[in-house]
Amino acid sequence: MRQFFSFQWHITDECDQRCKHCYIFSGDVCKKPDSMNWQQMQNTFYNCLDFCKVYNRKPYFYITGGDPILHPDFWRLLELMSDNGIPFTIMGNPFHLNDQICRELKSYGCEKYQLSIDGLRETHDWFRKKGSYDCTLEKIDCINRAGIRSVVMTTVSKTNCMEVPGIIDAVVKAGANVFAFSKYVPSGGDLDASMTPEEYRELLKICDKKFKEYEVEGCNTYFNKKDHLWTLYEYETGEFKIPESAEKGMIYGGCNCGNCHITILPTGDIYACRRVSESKVGNIFDDRLADVWVTSMECYREYTKFSKCARCKLLAYCRGCPAVAKGTEIFTARTHNAGLTKTANYLHNGGNFYVNGYYKVPSFNTQIYRQTNSEGGYGAYS
Repeated sequence: MRQFFSFQWHITDECDQRCKHCYIFSGDVCKKPDSMNWQQMQNTFYNCLDFCKVYNRKPYFYITGGDPILHPDFWRLLELMSDNGIPFTIMGNPFHLNDQICRELKSYGCEKYQLSIDGLRETHDWFRKKGSYDCTLEKIDCINRAGIRSVVMTTVSKTNCMEVPGIIDAVVKAGANVFAFSKYVPSGGDLDASMTPEEYRELLKICDKKFKEYEVEGCNTYFNKKDHLWTLYEYETGEFKIPESAEKGMIYGGCNCGNCHITILPTGDIYACRRVSESKVGNIFDDRLADVWVTSMECYREYTKFSKCARCKLLAYCRGCPAVAKGTEIFTARTHNAGLTKTANYLHNGGNFYVNGYYKVPSFNTQIYRQTNSEGGYGAYS
C-alpha cells in the first residue's frame, strides 16, 4: 500500500486578518500579498503528482494561505482535486463559512477544516481581530454538520499559555473533532513570547491531566499530541517505552521535515518546513520537485548532525524540531546541488511526534517510507 505524502500549499497570502504571530506579515503588516495565478496552480498541482508517481506516494494536500477561500480560483482548484480523486484539508478562517459553503467543500472531497484559537476571547481577538473568537467557535458546528472533521489548532506562547486549559474546555464544548497545540516559532525577532522548557513541560503536565479526564468522560474530541516533546514527557512519566523489538536504523516517528512533507508558497518557493524560515530548497515554477527531493533536501535528513538529538535515546521517535528552538542552537548543514553549495540553519529543540507512525530510511538518497495514524499528516497536526 502506498503511503501518503503531504503538501502544505499556500495558494495566496490574502487574508482578512493580520495575526500578530503570522509568518506572512511578520515585521511588515503592509506587505503586498502574493498569490498564484491559475496556470501556476495547475503547474504546481501536476508537479506534485509527478513527485508522487516517481516516489510511489499518495498525495495529500493541506490547502492554505492566508485564507485560501479568498483566492479567485479556489473553487476551480477544488474541482481539479476532485476530478483527480485527491483528498485534502483546508486550513483557513471561519468568516466565509456557512452551511452551503461547507456542503460544497464536502462535495469536492474536503476531509478536514482547520481553524485556529490562540487564547480565550480577549486574547484571541487581540492576536487576530475583534469577533474572531466567537465566530470560530460558532463555525465548528457548521463544519461538523457538513460531514467535515473540524480541527482546532492553538499556537502556544508565553502570552497565552495560562489560557490553554480554558481553550480546551471551549473547543470540547463547541464539539471540535480534533484539538492540538504547538509552540510558537518566533518569526519577526520577538523571542520574548517563547516559553522556557520548564514552563512548557508544566503545560504538558496540565494538559495531559485534562485530556485524560475528558477521555474518561467519553469526550468526542480527539486530543492530538502533535508536539514532539510529548514523547519526552511520556518517556519521563513511563507512559512511553522504547519497544524491545525496535530495530537499529529504523525511524519510528518525529519531525516530518525532510521526509514526508514539504511546503509550497504563493511565490512558488519550496520549503522543507514553513516554520523554518531558512529552509527554502527550490522553486516549483522552475524546478522539478522530484529532483529537489534528492538534492537540496538532503541536508534536512542528516539527523545525526543535530548536536543534541544525535546523543538522545529517543532519536528514532522524535529528533527535535529545527524551527521551535530558533535562536538557541544553530547547526549548519551544507548540501551540494549541481556544484552549488547551499547552507541551511538547523535549530534544535522539541517539535512534533506521531505515536502510531513509522518510516524506514534505507538511504536518504532514495525513498523514505512512512505510515501515520488516521489523524496524522502535517498541516493540521504536525
